[in-house]
This record gives sequence, structure tokens and C-alpha cells, in this order.
Amino acid sequence: MNIPLIITFVVVAFVFGYITRFVIAKIKLNSTEIITHKLLQSAREQAENERKTILSEANSEIQKERSRLENENRDRKAEIQKLENRVLQREANLDKKSQYLENKEHNIENKMKKIKEQEDRLASVIEEAEKELEKIAGFTREEAKTNLIKEIEEDAKKSAAKIVDNIEKNAIETGERKAREIIVQTIQRLSSEVAQETSVTSVSLPSEEMKGRIIGREGRNIRMLETLTGVDIIIDDTPEAVVISCFDPVRKHIAKVSLEKLILDGRIHPARIEEVVERTRREVEDSIMEAGENAIVDLNLTTMHHELIRHMGRLQYRTSYGQNMLLHSKEVANIAAMIAAEIGANVDLAKRSAFLHDIGKAIETEGEGSHAMSGADLAKRCGEKEEVVNAIRAHHNDVDTQTVEAVIVKAADAISAARPGARRESFESYIKRLDNLEKIADSIEGVEKSFAIQAGRELRVMAKSDMVDDVQAKQIARDIAKRIEDELKYPGIIRVTVIRETRAVEVAR
Repeated sequence: MNIPLIITFVVVAFVFGYITRFVIAKIKLNSTEIITHKLLQSAREQAENERKTILSEANSEIQKERSRLENENRDRKAEIQKLENRVLQREANLDKKSQYLENKEHNIENKMKKIKEQEDRLASVIEEAEKELEKIAGFTREEAKTNLIKEIEEDAKKSAAKIVDNIEKNAIETGERKAREIIVQTIQRLSSEVAQETSVTSVSLPSEEMKGRIIGREGRNIRMLETLTGVDIIIDDTPEAVVISCFDPVRKHIAKVSLEKLILDGRIHPARIEEVVERTRREVEDSIMEAGENAIVDLNLTTMHHELIRHMGRLQYRTSYGQNMLLHSKEVANIAAMIAAEIGANVDLAKRSAFLHDIGKAIETEGEGSHAMSGADLAKRCGEKEEVVNAIRAHHNDVDTQTVEAVIVKAADAISAARPGARRESFESYIKRLDNLEKIADSIEGVEKSFAIQAGRELRVMAKSDMVDDVQAKQIARDIAKRIEDELKYPGIIRVTVIRETRAVEVAR
């Protein structure tokens, strides 16, 4: 085989293959350039189209916004124009009104002048007419006025006579009822009531040594006794005696009896004190109910609420100027029954109301108001009749009486308190109390003089009429009552009556 020929063939084949690949590559390169050019041209055309589209859309939006702004501007201008027209219209209206008011004022002035002229003419006409009437009647204006007053007085006297006649007829028709009230009120005016409570009592001791035993180690015995009974036990220099102080008479009585039992027994220690106090409390409660029930039986009263019975029984441990309040209530009930029987009133109602009239003094917890108000509230809660409640509430003049029986209760209460020996008060303290009442009243500006009457239950104050009017008189009454409450200690209530009168005196010679 010829090797050179083969080499030549290989070289030729290699060159041919290289040239072929070069031609093919050249062809591909040209084709790629053409495609690239076409793609670039297409991209340029597409971008130009998109730019034109965006510009068109932007121009459209700008046109729309410009139209909207022009419309808004046109609307605002129209609104501003309307407002300007309205303001101009209002200014024109104001000018018209101002002119109208000026014209009206001018017309009023003219009318006033005309009215003044007419009044002057009318006055002259009236004056001439009066002169003419005086000539015709034959007497002057003053004489005519005097005659007219006489005629009016005669007519008034006739009318007053008719009124008096009607009053007499009504008095005859209601005479019996009014007479009963007048009799009862007269009885009530003849008496007065005072009240006072004793708040301390003493317990005798067999020896001075007993004081130490009552006090106990570090004071435990006396503290226990005071805690259980609710009282104050005062151990001072008084020989062979201790003092028990408490505003509640029942607690004071329980403490007194318990202490007496402990002293008698001799064993005084906390446990024994608690036992004795508890037993004494039960005994006192039983005695309270028994006393209330016995009082109801003695007076022959109908069934009563157990709370009312218990409170009435408590009154046996309360006194007023030495007068036992339970006995006082029974006595008032009997007096009321006798008065009611004499004048034809309801005996049972009067007796029941009188028996319960001071029940407010037995209420343990003090409320607002007097014992009359507290007692009336308790009676109402326990189912008593409204007539009984009113009699209790009115027996110290806190409210007006609504029945004859309520007035009877007031009179019977005053009679029981004022009868000889019922109550006691030192003459000096009584005089001092009345003197203090009058001094308080006399110290008020505008007061001429004052009088303490009804045993100090009422203060009559005479006011200077030239210095004090009706409103000031009421204020003086309030001021005096307030000073009495603040400065004095007194039982029950005190009525302050301020009297202001004007007297006209002429002397017929």
C-alpha cells in the first residue's frame, strides 16, 4: 500500500473537513446575525408600540383629571356665587328691616304724642265732667267718696251678719263634738309634763377588800363584767361602794343584780361572772315579759304583739323624776279611760293608746327624733291601728292630733305627771332651768321679753314689731330652739312660740 498516497488522502480529507466546518460555521453565524437582527427589530417595534400605548393612556388620564378639576372648579365658583348672592340678599333684607324699624319707631313716637295729647284732652274733659257732676249732685268729690264708703260699710256689716249667722248654725250642728274637744283641751292646759332619767346607781360592799376582788388580777374581773353587761363600773374613793353607770336601765339593773349575787357568793372570776350574768339576764327578761303581761291583764286590754309587751315591761326599770314609767303608763291609761267615759269617746282606744304612749323610752337603739316618734314607729310595725299610732306620735305635739282620743292621751299624760307627789325636781334646778330659757331668748336681737310657761315646757317670746317682720320671727324661733338644744339639758321637748303683734290705739274723747 502506498503510504504517501494515504497521507495525502488524509491531509486532503482533513483540509476538506476543516473547510466544510468553516463554511457551515459561517453559514450558522450569518443565520444567527439575521435572527438576532430580526429579534432586535421586533423588540424595538414592540417597545415603540408599548410606549405609544402608555403615552396614549397617560394623555387620556391627564385629560380626564383635567376635566374633573375643571368641573370641580366650575362647581365651586357656582357655589361661591350663590353664597355671595345670598349674603347680598341678606344685606338687602337687613337694610329693609332697619328701614322698617326706623319707620315703625317714628310711627310709635307719633302715636305716643297723639296718645299724650288725647290723655291731656281726656283729663281736661274728666275734670270738666267732675265739676259739672259736682254742680248737678250738689256735693264735692270727697263728700261723694265718704257717702260711698258708708254704703260699702253698711253692705259689709250685712254680709258679716249673714256670715255670723251661718257660723252660729254650724256651731249648733257641731256643738257636741267641739265641746268634747274643748273640755279635753282645757284639761290638757291645766297640767304640764317634765321628764328626767337616772343613769347611775351604787352597790354597797361588805368591805374595802371586795373592791380588789371585783377588779381582779390585772383588772380581768371588772373588764369581763363590763363587757358582758355593757355598763361602766366606777370604783373610786367612796368607802364600801361602787358605782354602776349606763344609759340603759335594763343593762344597769342586770349589772347591779349580777354584782350583788357575786358579792354574796364570794366567788368572783371570769367563768363565774359569765355564768351569773347570763342567768341574771334570763331572769330579767322573764321578769320583763311578766311585768308587761301583768300590766295588760290589770288594764283588761286585748291581745298585744309580744314586742310591745316586752318593751312595756322594760319600762319597769326606767324612772322619770322618781316616777316609775310602767306605773306611769298604767296610770295614764286609767286616767284616759275615765276621761273618755265622761265625754263619750272610745274608752278602749283611749286606754290602749295611753298605755303605749311612752313605749319609745324603752327602745334599746336610739333613732332619730323623740321617743314619741320612735314609739309610734314601733307600734305601727307591730300592727297597731293608725289611731293608736297617731296618739303616741302626737302626745308631745310632734304632730297634730287626729282624734279626740289622741287629745285625751295628751291630757292624761300631763295629769299623771303633774299630780302632787308624782315626780320630784329640786326647786333650785327648776328655777335655774326656767331662768336659762328666758336668758337665751332675751339675748336674741329683736326680742322684747320672754316668758317660760307650762313648767318650762313652752317658751313664749314677744318680738319687737317695728324691728322684726314675719320672716325674721320664724328665724328667731329657729335660732332660740337651736341654742336651747346646744346649751341646755332638759327633759322631753320645749316649744318656742314667737309672737309679733301690732296694736293701733285711739282714744275717743
